[in-house]
Amino acid sequence: MIGYVTLGTNNKPKAEKFYDELLKEIGAGRVMETEKFTAYGTDMRSPGIGITIPFDGKPATVGNGVMVALNVGSVEKVNAVYNKAISLGAKDEGKPGPRGDQGFYAGYFRDLDGNKLNAFCFVAKK
Repeated sequence: MIGYVTLGTNNKPKAEKFYDELLKEIGAGRVMETEKFTAYGTDMRSPGIGITIPFDGKPATVGNGVMVALNVGSVEKVNAVYNKAISLGAKDEGKPGPRGDQGFYAGYFRDLDGNKLNAFCFVAKK
């Protein structure tokens, strides 16, 4: 259902460097670029993330309650993506670990512009 989401940035080169390195952890990379927009994914037909300078010319701001969740498939990948994000300057919003009792495992962080993301997976309940 979701095709892609976009996250605003006020510094496209800095955001590109962050997402180039972060999304390598899950096998994704740049799939489309313009002067104001860069899209990331595994291919053009799969869901992706775009970073963009806002069309209206106003500064990018974060949405309160907005979050992008990346299904990375395993606990090891959740930990790797979260740790990579923190090493690239992201801010911790919740260290990786189980959430609730439904087998949901996630780590939360904010990118360099303050956008909230998480890396998650589902694990078999014991």
